[in-house]
Amino acid sequence: MSDKMSESALQALKIAFTYMPKAIEVTKYEYGDDYQKILDHIETVREMLLINDVDPEEVYGDINPESTPNSTY
Repeated sequence: MSDKMSESALQALKIAFTYMPKAIEVTKYEYGDDYQKILDHIETVREMLLINDVDPEEVYGDINPESTPNSTY
C-alpha cells in the first residue's frame, strides 16, 4: 500500500498545513495538556508531506506565493 496522495488531496493537505501552528509555537502554556497531541498531529502532517515529496518548509510559499518574500541567496 502506498502513502502517495492524489494531487487534489495533497493540495488540500498543503493548504491545511499553512494554517497549522508551527511546532515551536506549541507550548503547554498556550495549549494546555493537549500540547503533545498537537505536536504529534503536526509531525504526522509533516511526515505525509515528506512521503509525497513535498518539503514542509516550502509549503507556505507554494500556497501563498504573493505574500512570500523573494529569496536573496
